[in-house]
Amino acid sequence: MTLKTLSSYNPRRSPRQRRSAATVDVILEATIQVLLSSGTSQLTTTRVAERAGVSVGSLYQYFPNKQALFFALIDHYLDHLAGRIEKVCETLQGAPYTQMVQGVISEYINIKTERYDVTCALYRAAAEIDVSDIVESMCRRIEVASEGMLASASDAKFQNLSSLNVTLLNVLFGTVRTFLTAIGRSFSTVSCRNS
Repeated sequence: MTLKTLSSYNPRRSPRQRRSAATVDVILEATIQVLLSSGTSQLTTTRVAERAGVSVGSLYQYFPNKQALFFALIDHYLDHLAGRIEKVCETLQGAPYTQMVQGVISEYINIKTERYDVTCALYRAAAEIDVSDIVESMCRRIEVASEGMLASASDAKFQNLSSLNVTLLNVLFGTVRTFLTAIGRSFSTVSCRNS
């Protein structure tokens, strides 16, 4: 079911009022709940609307199909993740290098494990649609924030900061995903195997 373009995933409209934004949040949470209880193959706009307590017509005002729900959910999750890492990087400006690295690692692990089941469900959903553009955008945001943070380290200067930064982030992202996948296979009813 992997599609090559993102246009079919774009929401039909963005919420402008607080009530509309709350409706979208409820729909996204309902999407998570349906993914967790029934899996990707059983996700339908009708099930999500029922779980959210909204009409299918209300859901279609924002999301034209279930792929758009996946895309919005993953986009929302990655935007939240990048925002939290950016905040940590801002907070740690000028700190010692070790404290910076520990801070980013801790926050990333916290984000990924706060709702571990959701992380696994999103890994599975991401296997069904091409989300490379939003993943790339999230990675770029984190790279910019962490490189700026590392450049301000009070106790270290780096010859090739950009390469070091990208290496550290790739090790972090890959290690955490591998670990969560292994734990998912062993201990969770929601498996990350398809990620």
